[in-house]
Amino acid sequence: MVKKIMDETNTGFMNHIGGLSLKKLDANYFEFSVLVKEIHLNSGKIGHGGFLSTIADTGMGTAAHLVSNKRCVTISLEMKFISAVLKNQTLIGKVKIKKKTKSLIFIACEIFNLEDIVVTASGVWKIF
Repeated sequence: MVKKIMDETNTGFMNHIGGLSLKKLDANYFEFSVLVKEIHLNSGKIGHGGFLSTIADTGMGTAAHLVSNKRCVTISLEMKFISAVLKNQTLIGKVKIKKKTKSLIFIACEIFNLEDIVVTASGVWKIF
């Protein structure tokens, strides 16, 4: 059964940009979704790179917290912007835990709209 988890994806800074909905699929796989709104667009009327980076970081960081059961912080975040994001699109992020050590978690993420992959991301999180 897929279950929505972690209300922290809708607090603090994430609350200002609309939050996201995260689900745990199994021990190493998570999925999140977010609706693209006017506030997420840049002056060219496409999804702002900072918004896309934020949702990738939040989705992967929340997954890190859940697999470690401890607070985690982003050490590195690499983003590749592949295609444009438009207002009213629902984005789906697929998060995979690649490796977990005693102090670090390595994570990858792909974000899709209904037709295309729009972003790939990867990063390393430090476990407190």
